[in-house]
Amino acid sequence: MAQTMKDILNRMLNHEELSREEMKNILIGITQSEYPTEQITALLTALQMRGVTVDELLGFRDGILETGVPAILNADRYIDVVGTGGDRKNTFNISTTSCFVIAGAGYKVAKHGNYAATSVSGASNVIAHHGIKFTDDIDKLNRSLNEAGIVYLHAQLFAKAMKFVGPIRKALQFPTIFNLLGPLVNPSQPQCQLLGVANLDQMRLYNQVYQKIGIDYGIVNSIDGYDEISLTGDFKVTTNSYERIYKPSDLGFEIAKPEELVGGATEEEAAAIFDSVLENRALPAQKNIVLANAGFGIQVLEKGQKSIEECIEIARESIDSGAALRIFKKFVELNS
Repeated sequence: MAQTMKDILNRMLNHEELSREEMKNILIGITQSEYPTEQITALLTALQMRGVTVDELLGFRDGILETGVPAILNADRYIDVVGTGGDRKNTFNISTTSCFVIAGAGYKVAKHGNYAATSVSGASNVIAHHGIKFTDDIDKLNRSLNEAGIVYLHAQLFAKAMKFVGPIRKALQFPTIFNLLGPLVNPSQPQCQLLGVANLDQMRLYNQVYQKIGIDYGIVNSIDGYDEISLTGDFKVTTNSYERIYKPSDLGFEIAKPEELVGGATEEEAAAIFDSVLENRALPAQKNIVLANAGFGIQVLEKGQKSIEECIEIARESIDSGAALRIFKKFVELNS
C-alpha cells in the first residue's frame, strides 16, 4: 500500500491532479490506517500549497460519507445553514440562530455542526449549553425533525474518518482540505444549503461543487471577510439562479458595527445572544443579521421563487410572532 501513496506523492510533486475516485480511496485508506502519519501530512500539505480541485474535494467527501454514519431523515426537503469558519471574527452563532428562525417559519432544517475551532462558541457549544444530548439514534432524530421541524447532527457522531486525521490537523496548525469538507459532509445530505464563505476563492470552489452535487444552494460572503452576511458592508450572494452584490440598505437594513456581532468572551455570553434573538430582545443589528441570513436560506428552500424581501419578512414574522422561540423550546424538550 505504501508504494501507491509514494506514487501519489510523486504525482503531487509533479503538480498533477488526483481523480475523485483516487481521493475517495485515499480517504478510505486513511480510516483503515494504511498510511504512516508522515505521508498523510505530506499529502495534506501538498494539496494546500497547490489548491484543492473540485474533484479532489468531492472524492474526500465521498469517502467521509461512505465511512461515516448516515442520517436518513423522513422529509423531502430541508436545509442546512453553515459557515466554513476560520474567518477569525468570533461572531455569535448566526447560522444556528438562523436555523431556528427558518424552522419557526415552518420549514424543515437539518443543522450539521461541531464544537468551535476558531471562535468561542461553535454550533455544538451553544446547543450543548442548553442541555441538548447529541445522538445518532435515527428514530430520535426523525422525531425531532417531525415534531420540532429541526434536527441537530453533531459532526463527531457521524464522520468517523475525522478522528483519524484529528492529531495531524492539530499539529499542522494551518487549514487543510478538511476545513473545506465540513459544510459538505452533513450525514443527511440535505437538498438545500446556505453556506457562508470567508473569501471569493472559496465561493467559486463551492459554486462548482454544488453544481456537481446537484442541490439548491446559496453561498454568501461579506466583502470585508465574514463567512456570513454580516451587514457590516457589501456582501455577495451566489445561488443556482443568480449572482449579486447587495448593500445592507438594498434590503432596508442599517450598516452593522463589527462589535455588534461579537459572540462574547465565553460560551455563556454567546448563548445569551442566541437566546436574546429568539426572545426578540436582541440588539437591532443582531436581529437584522439573523433575518438576513435566514431570509436567504428561505429563498433557497423556495427555489428562488420568492423575492428576498418576501423571505426576510417570513423570517421576521417567525421571530416577532414567537414561533422561533416556541420551536426552540420544543427542540430542547425533545432532545434533552
